Amino acid sequence: MKQKRKLLRDAEGDPKMGLIIILLAVVSVITLFVATGIGPVSVDPGTTARILLHKLPWFQDRITNDWTLVTENIVVGLRLPRVCLGMVVGASLAVCGVTMQALVRNNLADPFILGVSSGAAAFATLGMLFGTFAFLGTYSLSISAFIGAAITIIFVYTLSRVRGRINITQLLLSGVAISMIMSGVTSIIKLGAPNALGLHNAEFWMSGSLAGAKWGYLKLPLVVLVLCLAYLLINYRGLNLLLLGEENAGALGINVRSLQKQLILVASLMAGVTIAVSGTIGFVGLMVPHFTRLIVGGDHRKVLPISALLGGILVVWVDVAARLIIAPEELPVGILTAIIGGPIFIAMLKKTTKENG
Repeated sequence: MKQKRKLLRDAEGDPKMGLIIILLAVVSVITLFVATGIGPVSVDPGTTARILLHKLPWFQDRITNDWTLVTENIVVGLRLPRVCLGMVVGASLAVCGVTMQALVRNNLADPFILGVSSGAAAFATLGMLFGTFAFLGTYSLSISAFIGAAITIIFVYTLSRVRGRINITQLLLSGVAISMIMSGVTSIIKLGAPNALGLHNAEFWMSGSLAGAKWGYLKLPLVVLVLCLAYLLINYRGLNLLLLGEENAGALGINVRSLQKQLILVASLMAGVTIAVSGTIGFVGLMVPHFTRLIVGGDHRKVLPISALLGGILVVWVDVAARLIIAPEELPVGILTAIIGGPIFIAMLKKTTKENG
């Protein structure tokens, strides 16, 4: 209760908040330069920084071009879009996790655990292998994944309500059940795949990977992230009050039903668009908000931006590890996040059980 009461207070002028954001922003920039240079062909951070700065009009005449065209193509054409996509994907998954946790009022909520990723993957796989949603045009994969995520969130949210409240046991069981159903649907879709190449690509994509990232993949996820994050920051007090319960939030002036519908839309949009470009990368939406709250507390005005920065940094470095562990082969990022996130989820579940029991 003490922690929940704190959510009603505004942390005006908190100097630590600005310092943390500046620190994480600096770490993000360092990550951008260092991670871009890591790979089968190593490029030192200094050269990477000069190549990137040379692309800016006001630095072109001030920086001497002493690198090869091949090195420039590796940095700008291959590595940089992958690192930038990792930043956007990690930030989106973390913010999506924060949104879902506010919606269901439980810190164990996550797109992967509650089956939302499985729902998005099922619809996206249907579109990838059979072109079912091709009539939606350029963004057919993103829209199909969004539809799958939205349907799954609504099902899990509805099934987990017991006497008007979210029941943690019901929530987790509903998530597991819906996830299994959607995984079964995905398996049926894969069994009917028209060709082996399409099936291989779908399998690798579903494991979660940033391989093959292109600049064109960044536009939609970045726009969705910025718009959704802006909306959530504007409505951070509503997210804080939701954690006190629907009745309390309503008594304090929040239109609970309307806010819940909007959060479902926001979470579905971020999950769907992110999964469309990266596949299923689990546990980021669970781990990052948890560690963020340990650092800055439960106020969503702090949790949202810090989670976005931490999520981006985490996914980029996990992707670097995925490239190096069995080089020259590459592990899917989703496998590593599952190995890391699984034990953390078990520890959080045991802690929650002790607190409630």
